[in-house]
Amino acid sequence: MDNQINKRLKSTKNASQLTSDPAEEEIYFNSNGVLTLGVEIELQLIDSKNYNLCSRATDVLSATAHLEKIKQEFYLSTIEVNTGKCLTAQEVEEDLYATLASLQLATKDLGILFSTTGSHPFSKYSDWVVSPTARYQELIDRNQWLTRRMSVYGLHVHIGMSSGEDCIRFNNFFMYFLPHLLALSSSSPFWQGIDTGLASCRPTTYEALPTAGQPYHVRTWQDFEHLYKSLKLCGSIKSLKDLWWDLRPSPGFGTLEIRVCDGAATLSETLALVALIHTLAHWFADNGSWLESVAYPPYWLSRENKWRAIRYGLDAELVMNTEGKTKLMREDINEWIEKLNPYIQQLGYQTYYSTLKVIMDSGTSSERQRKVFAHNHCFKDIVKHNVSEFLLQTPLYRRESVISP
Repeated sequence: MDNQINKRLKSTKNASQLTSDPAEEEIYFNSNGVLTLGVEIELQLIDSKNYNLCSRATDVLSATAHLEKIKQEFYLSTIEVNTGKCLTAQEVEEDLYATLASLQLATKDLGILFSTTGSHPFSKYSDWVVSPTARYQELIDRNQWLTRRMSVYGLHVHIGMSSGEDCIRFNNFFMYFLPHLLALSSSSPFWQGIDTGLASCRPTTYEALPTAGQPYHVRTWQDFEHLYKSLKLCGSIKSLKDLWWDLRPSPGFGTLEIRVCDGAATLSETLALVALIHTLAHWFADNGSWLESVAYPPYWLSRENKWRAIRYGLDAELVMNTEGKTKLMREDINEWIEKLNPYIQQLGYQTYYSTLKVIMDSGTSSERQRKVFAHNHCFKDIVKHNVSEFLLQTPLYRRESVISP
């Protein structure tokens, strides 16, 4: 196994760089190496005086014009930070750490704070300002209210694939883990100033769109091409960018893009999720027959398990088969970690998995935010907590803050 992993790492060094999204008129899978990584995180821009979202992306982008990995997003209260192409989670860590440190240095006098949780606890979507681009205006014109309320924040992880066919196989493997990843990352319990009762309300803001949320099952790259072309011909989408599925092939980048995760509240949690995804990918590369050994779940079962992750997070019971057998989410995650252990050791991901264990044992961001709110029912204190976690890059399980009261 060691030689197989080392061979995969070496074979990716000369693959194309993950730098831009080429034209998508034809579906050509631009191989980006085997199991490379690229990560995108979405940041809330928060006013340092009132802790509400502020529409100041233009100011931030101007101050960080020298940082090519900071991008515009749909709302002016959001920016995106992405990595270059990385071979390991350790490289992702170095890349994100450098960009986030430079971001904070460049914006230190702007009166803007940052958070990466899946939602802002009390901001009203009627106050959000859309970035002035033709594409974003088209989305508003088409989807109206459904798009206007989508100021939510996610973590997207790209995994380099050697071909479209391989991408579909990995896609179908990772379909099984969408509830697990959503539960571990859950960080959006509050919305518009209410406790939703959900571990993650973020998915509910976009799943009403017909090309968003739970993806459809396709068995081959040819099936995916046919689905894409049908959606395009009927006017449902204009390009692959309009497929807002929880995971999707990204042919221009040559990757499988996993999009289900809420924005992780801290850098350490982001890296733990990236390491889990990367380790699962390496395991499947060596155990591809697993896909043929399990019955592919029907759509209703996949939707049910996603709903359970949305509602209960790590406390969910997963539906394991069409006979109604269930298993605790934590139990299933722990069983997979046991399977992955040789790969964890080989990749040197022990520290990242220690963070996963802390999340499993002590609680997700959603649970931490609710504990803060339970103390004095102050939404601003939740934001201060989230900003503090962003600054410290690690979860806070006591009522600590690096933001002044």
